[in-house]
Amino acid sequence: MTTKEILHSTEEKMKKCFESVTREFAEVRTGRASPIIVEGLHIDYYGTPTLLKQLASISVPDPHLIVIQPWDVTAIVEIEKAILKSNLGITPSNDGKVVRLSVPQLSKERREELAKVIHKMAEDGRVSLRTIRRDSKEHVEKLEKDKVISEDDRFRGIEDMQKIVDKYIAKVDELLKSKEKEVLQV
Repeated sequence: MTTKEILHSTEEKMKKCFESVTREFAEVRTGRASPIIVEGLHIDYYGTPTLLKQLASISVPDPHLIVIQPWDVTAIVEIEKAILKSNLGITPSNDGKVVRLSVPQLSKERREELAKVIHKMAEDGRVSLRTIRRDSKEHVEKLEKDKVISEDDRFRGIEDMQKIVDKYIAKVDELLKSKEKEVLQV
C-alpha cells in the first residue's frame, strides 16, 4: 500500500465520519418541524421493519406541524406506535387518513440542553476524525519502518493527512456553529 492509497482511504473514512455527524445533527429537534425528524423511524409493516419515508409522504405545511400520509391507511396504527416508542417527545394524532405531529416550541432550558448535546456530538465527531488520523499515521510510519517508503514520503504523507483532518474538523465546527444557532434561536 502506498501513502496515496492510505490518504485516499483516510479521506473516505473521514467523509463517512462527517456524514454520520451530519445525520446525528439532523435528528436533533429544534422546535421547528422537519421531515428529517421522522424519516428514519422504522415501522413494523406486516412484520417487516420498514422506514417511514418508504411507507408515506411526509410534509411540513407550517413550521410546527408534520403531516404523515401513509399510502396504506392500515399502517397508521403502527406509525403511531413507532412515533410513541421513539424518543421524539411528540404525541401523534390521526383522523384515519393522516397522522399529524404538532412540534412544540422549546423552552430556553431545553434549548440550552440541546446546545450541550450537539457540542458533545461535535466533539465525538472530532475524536473519531483524530482516531482515523492516528490509525493512518501508524500505517504510514510502519511503511517507512519496513523500508517501503522514504522518510520524506512519510513526512509528506503525515502532512497531507493533517490537512485532510483539518478540513473535516473545520466542516464539523461549521456544522456545529450553524446547528447551535438554529437550536438557540427563539
